[in-house]
Amino acid sequence: MNIVAVGAKIKRKVIHDQHGGNRQKGISRPKNGPYLFLFSNPERGREYGYYDGWGNDGCYHYCGEGRVGDQEMTAGNLNILEHQQQKRSLELFKSTAKGVVARLGQFVLDEKEPHYTTDAPGTDGVIRTVIMFRLRPVDQAAPKADLPLEPVKSTQVKDVAIEQHNVEQMTVSSSGRSRQSERREAKLVKAYSRYLATRGHHITRKKIIPEGEVKALYTDLYDATDELLIEAKANVTREAIRMAIGQLFDYRRHLEPKPAIALLLPSKPRLDLLKLCHAAEVAAQVIWPEGDEFVKSTPQTSMA
Repeated sequence: MNIVAVGAKIKRKVIHDQHGGNRQKGISRPKNGPYLFLFSNPERGREYGYYDGWGNDGCYHYCGEGRVGDQEMTAGNLNILEHQQQKRSLELFKSTAKGVVARLGQFVLDEKEPHYTTDAPGTDGVIRTVIMFRLRPVDQAAPKADLPLEPVKSTQVKDVAIEQHNVEQMTVSSSGRSRQSERREAKLVKAYSRYLATRGHHITRKKIIPEGEVKALYTDLYDATDELLIEAKANVTREAIRMAIGQLFDYRRHLEPKPAIALLLPSKPRLDLLKLCHAAEVAAQVIWPEGDEFVKSTPQTSMA
């Protein structure tokens, strides 16, 4: 590489003036020279919910291109995957200021696991699948890891406090409606937690990171006294109840022993949705508030 040494800074414009290539994209395949230029901007990426950076595996984890919709192994992403067949050197740069980058060095794709996928919001706020490439340095030792999220080698499950209001983010940019729903759910969860606590129940939440995944799943409530996993929703629409059913089954498959599961709603759902919950074995219980109490519906009582 005849531009700059590893660690040296250079204006991105100079790189393209010398070698060509797209001046805007994160993955640039110039005509002049056997290179494939990769530009990483971790700070900007974190605004959108994904992370570039050094992992504990000694690789630089680099998010592929595509800001909206599922990323696919085409265009620049395919060029990374096939860089050795194309006899192109992967040259990675990290943004340090507007228009200025530092060269991180020459890289190759990790042979064992060249890439993995994870969920991240696009620039439109919609969750999609992104490709994370594992880039192994050729001409330097990997520095200390700075990547906050990377795939775990085995499933991790632990209890976390109710007060940790972590949610599985469905969108980043919308707004009103999503944030309102989160607040209503949090209020409902808090009210039911207090209700159970006054009756001597031990209440917690479960944080689950499945094997090979990056991001944690958080249950709404876990009633350790009754061994009951509870998912809350802010409304009683069919869409919300369908989502809750899927979440409950997703969480439960990682827990041992398998708990019973229940749905916590702000009001009594209509009859067909009660039947849906009980038919799917979502619960011995569907729970909702009435005054200062909480009512529980079981398959036996739901038809009454």
